[in-house]
Amino acid sequence: MGNRLSKIYTRTGDDGTTGLGDGSRTGKDSLRVTAYGTVDELNSAIGMTMAAEGVDDDIREALVQIQHELFDLGGELCIPGMAMVEARDIDRLEAVLDALNADLPALKDFILPGGGMAAASCHLARTICRRAERDVVALGRVEDVRPEAQRYLNRLSDLLFVIARVLARRSGHGEVLWQHERRPRG
Repeated sequence: MGNRLSKIYTRTGDDGTTGLGDGSRTGKDSLRVTAYGTVDELNSAIGMTMAAEGVDDDIREALVQIQHELFDLGGELCIPGMAMVEARDIDRLEAVLDALNADLPALKDFILPGGGMAAASCHLARTICRRAERDVVALGRVEDVRPEAQRYLNRLSDLLFVIARVLARRSGHGEVLWQHERRPRG
């Protein structure tokens, strides 16, 4: 087992800084901290999706693997120069996405977040994933970030969209379609 936290508070961050994995300190509002913080938020949102009723074992298994990979990604972002997310992780996301999407009907309309608690929670995770991706892009403009980090988040947001569709359908709630003709124009 790695490091064990015996004391939760250290008081070292009281000045608005935090320690990175390489031992250096940076502002709690730095782009790097923002990026790995949003990845952590995404991981928590995925946990909320898994806590909802009606998440079948195949989806749960995929989401648990994703949570582990997000923890790795957070570590990569927390330790400048670290490489933890690999191309095979992205390939695995694509394989899961293709398998789940194969049974879904083609989209003809936009889908609104909803379709039951699990699906709605997954849609929330998807939007947090998109923010994490934007945060990683912003960090990459000023510091070195491996392209795998951005690619992983981009593919993951697509997968979370498909998982939300699957969850909505499996729950019996169905997908909530955007009704663009619902009110008169002009």
